[in-house]
Amino acid sequence: MTSATLESFPPLVAAGARILILGNMPGVASLEARQYYAHPRNAFWPITGALFGVDPGAPYSARVAALTAAGVAVWDVLKHCRRIGSLDASVEPDSMVPNDFDAFFAAHPGITHVYFNGAAAEKNYRRLVIAGGALCYRRLPSTSPAHTARYDAKLAAWRQITSDAART
Repeated sequence: MTSATLESFPPLVAAGARILILGNMPGVASLEARQYYAHPRNAFWPITGALFGVDPGAPYSARVAALTAAGVAVWDVLKHCRRIGSLDASVEPDSMVPNDFDAFFAAHPGITHVYFNGAAAEKNYRRLVIAGGALCYRRLPSTSPAHTARYDAKLAAWRQITSDAART
């Protein structure tokens, strides 16, 4: 059985972005809400709140504004795919269509660091995308509730973003 084709969102980005956080494809809760990381148990907003002063309880538009004002862009590797449910492992491999990263990086030349929100994002980016430039890449543990590491362990790993930013 072939599942319906899903479409991801446009990037969250503002002029002056220096950091790009890449997921793989929004989950069911995010697609239904039309918001990145909408699942209530996803640790993305609490973690970015701790790192960049974003209030995880604020309305979505305020969280987006605070994160992009901090120079952080958010997007997904996949523009389209077919998948039943929310798990990255359920994405049908032959259905994956990546976003246009060449155009994105050309429009946002200040981005120097790309952080993958989990292994699937990194794997699919490296398999489907050929991006030029001298970008620094790092995989971080997924903020998804399906990735069962403790919050404090995820946060400690994600602090690498602020460590990298302090060095550049």
